[in-house]
Amino acid sequence: QVQLVESGGGLVQAGGSLSLSCAASGRTFSRYPMGWFRQAPGKEREFVAAIDWSGGRTYYPDSVKGRFTISRDNAKNTMHLQMNSLKPEDTAVYYCVARSRVFGGSWSDHRGYDYWGQGTQVTVSS
Repeated sequence: QVQLVESGGGLVQAGGSLSLSCAASGRTFSRYPMGWFRQAPGKEREFVAAIDWSGGRTYYPDSVKGRFTISRDNAKNTMHLQMNSLKPEDTAVYYCVARSRVFGGSWSDHRGYDYWGQGTQVTVSS
């Protein structure tokens, strides 16, 4: 059974840093694009970052560009999100995602990802 498990969430002060990890099991994800989404209470799901299967291309929205860095280790079936200069508006549940099929839409379109983790809470205090 395919499973994505996030870890590393927590509480941090504004300006601080957190590192999230996603461990993939049950299937080899080394050929799959992967990414992160987040959702805050009362808000829509938001694209945070994506990475192609090789790790050679990464994608970010303007809201996190320059502050967040996505990376992956295919040998260990893991993906990471380094978050620096955190802001209170970064507070949300963060989800690890993976895509196992061809998708012609944008990297930021949640419909392109068919595997989702259970989420990890990130809270940034002001």
